[in-house]
Amino acid sequence: MSASATTERRIGALAAVALHAVALGALLAYEPARDSLLAAAPIMVDWIVPPRPETKPVPPVELPRPKPLPKRQAPRPVEAPPIVAVTPEAPSAAHLPPAPPAAPELPVAAAPQPAPVPVTPPIFNAGYLDNPPPAYPALSRRAGEQGRVILRVLVSAAGRAEDIEVRTSSGHARLDEAARETVKGWRFVPARRGEQPVPAWVLIPISFRLEG
Repeated sequence: MSASATTERRIGALAAVALHAVALGALLAYEPARDSLLAAAPIMVDWIVPPRPETKPVPPVELPRPKPLPKRQAPRPVEAPPIVAVTPEAPSAAHLPPAPPAAPELPVAAAPQPAPVPVTPPIFNAGYLDNPPPAYPALSRRAGEQGRVILRVLVSAAGRAEDIEVRTSSGHARLDEAARETVKGWRFVPARRGEQPVPAWVLIPISFRLEG
């Protein structure tokens, strides 16, 4: 809308308001009908709408175009150097130095073997040891139990029984136990290696017999 058209519209509106005001004044001069005219006559008001500002189109903004990347050149393949196989030559027999003569082997003298030292076993039945025979258990005597037990005894270097095992049982536990308890208190002549007393094992047979 142009400025001249807006001005003309405003002038027309003001003229209409002025005409209404003149007519209203003439009616008010007549006293009898003033109140009824005031109630019946409407007041016309025209709203003047301000002109809208003209919107100018926004020019398009041109974005900078990306520059094309330079093309990378593919690396050229590196040629591997050729492999040359070298075979070492065996030296000829004419160029080899003569082998040194082998040293004569000397006979090795055998070391003299020491003479074995004799070992004497322990002694348990010497008369001077006074070793008592085992007592016959009363229950075994009543039951008629008899038998022969063989004990395996470890005699120490001091001549005492350190360990006692039943090598062969008599067939009766009471007879075996009576033999073990008796040999525990015996004295022995220890075994000897040369002149040195040493511990050694010895077998001791003990028989239980009922006579009569």
